[in-house]
Amino acid sequence: MRLSLGPLQYFWPRRQVLDFYAESLGWPLDVVYLGETVCSKRRELRQRDWIALAQQQAQAGREVLLSSLALIEAESELGALQQLAAQGQFRIEANDISAVQVCRRRGLPFVGGPGLNVYNLDTLRLLQDDGLYRLVLNVEMSGELVAELRAAAAAANQALPELELIAWGRLPLAYSARCFTARALDLAKDQCGFRCIDHPDGLPLQTRDGREFLTLNGIQVQSAERCDLLPEWPQLAAAGINLLRLYPQRDGTAEALQRFRAVRDGAPPPARETGSTPGYWNGQPAALHRTETAITGAPP
Repeated sequence: MRLSLGPLQYFWPRRQVLDFYAESLGWPLDVVYLGETVCSKRRELRQRDWIALAQQQAQAGREVLLSSLALIEAESELGALQQLAAQGQFRIEANDISAVQVCRRRGLPFVGGPGLNVYNLDTLRLLQDDGLYRLVLNVEMSGELVAELRAAAAAANQALPELELIAWGRLPLAYSARCFTARALDLAKDQCGFRCIDHPDGLPLQTRDGREFLTLNGIQVQSAERCDLLPEWPQLAAAGINLLRLYPQRDGTAEALQRFRAVRDGAPPPARETGSTPGYWNGQPAALHRTETAITGAPP
């Protein structure tokens, strides 16, 4: 299985972004996704900056894609999407059906991002007809659902595209026209002051009794814990997953990639990182998994 670095989900200062991707040139990556997927108001980097970073990554021998916004709400955002598709150097990760339409009209092959929420073969067939050649599975896709998708494709004599699975990092659960970070800080969305930049790993949200619940990241809601599917490597390989996606985090990304690389090179899968979960892969809620672990003493 190949390793990919998903698009940066957080709002980091320009220098931090540039340093992060400069460091990533030495990481064991096969595919890199670049660009703003959460909020068009995050403008520390412009499109020309993302393209410059993409050129550096391509020179390092990676497949590079530019990722679109996951929620397009304004004509200006649609115009930026058109410019993204017109740049002509790198393929697009389409995270919104608008991006699918733009790529289809231009005859551009594209990767379907997790925001497309593909759950069945009929939807997948339509997207393949539009030019989809790789699908990043949405976060709710368990191993059982992937097996059902493969069985349906075999019965229909339909070839599946490459399948990419989010294997490490906080999971992108939902998007909204409302900015959750601004609301949490009692700010209007249009006068947010770009406060996301103060929360480089998102804004933790807790229940009333103090338990971690979710992570707020602008208009995006993420899981509270990181997902870590490295212990499930044999299952993922058997399921026919082609790429494993790791999302950039402020700390631990380089170390996580080295752990994944070691397993790819033949090392046995290690125990799951402390405090992380297997996400939806095993078909159980993460909170239930944590509770059972605490009661039974089973390994995480």
